[in-house]
Amino acid sequence: MSDPANGKPHIPVLIRPLIAAVSPVSGVWLDGTFGAGGYTRELLAAGADQVIGVDRDPLAFEMAADWAGAYGDRIKMQLGTFSKLDDYASDLDGVVLDLGVSSMQLDLAERGFSFMRDGPLDMRMSQDGPSAADLCNTADESELADIIYLYGEERASRRIARAIVAARPLTSTLQLAKVVESCLPRAKPKQSHPATRTFQALRIAVNNEYGELAEGLMAAERALKPGGQLAVVTFHSVEDRMVKRFLQARSGNTANANRYAPEVAQITPAFRIEKRKAIGPDVQELEENPRSRSAKLRVAFRTDAPAQDIDPADLGMPMKKQRGGR
Repeated sequence: MSDPANGKPHIPVLIRPLIAAVSPVSGVWLDGTFGAGGYTRELLAAGADQVIGVDRDPLAFEMAADWAGAYGDRIKMQLGTFSKLDDYASDLDGVVLDLGVSSMQLDLAERGFSFMRDGPLDMRMSQDGPSAADLCNTADESELADIIYLYGEERASRRIARAIVAARPLTSTLQLAKVVESCLPRAKPKQSHPATRTFQALRIAVNNEYGELAEGLMAAERALKPGGQLAVVTFHSVEDRMVKRFLQARSGNTANANRYAPEVAQITPAFRIEKRKAIGPDVQELEENPRSRSAKLRVAFRTDAPAQDIDPADLGMPMKKQRGGR
């Protein structure tokens, strides 16, 4: 499988350690972020009987039409969000989530995700609903500042928000990138582009990515059978923190930070964690796929305990009502 924009082979991030961590692979799996189909095909090659591929982006399934038919009924495609994955399947042997924007979306200028390619300021994974342009052109300055600070961890959020409001209307990715660049020092060699955090923040807001993650983790807990495996690949600290806290809480490993605080109610663990430390890319993968440099993999095994909901705030999910930045 190749990326549509550059013809290079699509490389699923952390796929080798993921397959090693969940082996032996068998039964029915759900790939909640189907994208270019890389994880789905590797799971099938490793022994899965069937993979249910879920994606909110219709383009993912249009692109898969060229090769998915060769797998017959071993691949089932479902248009939708992984936050509702338990509506699509139950008693699953495994769930895989590869968070963030896919290379397929990032490399297509017309999707508006990249500050390196000029295109419409869109960023909608599902290709419907309000776009990033709508957000930039209608949100007030304080809301934009909160989004950029909380979702992008950008310290210059208020300065950037003020510049965005002054530059309205914004319609293209390069137009927005230039506005952000005007607010920040020039990047030094090997530093990320100045617009990286702002683009990340707007994308997360447009697609409700943190809300989807919180709901998706709970949906996976409901859908997995005892012994089923949950594997999640994250790309930045907030996502990883949410996944880590979810697994800690649902495996019964949440400890009181303050010995004088009320005791945390003990639960029957819904997950078992064998490796508490996240798995990152090795040297070979970093050479093959530079996009993997910030990736982290966490894997947990479902027990037979009843599923429970969890407050997203307990996962460290950023809430827009907070104020910050400057």
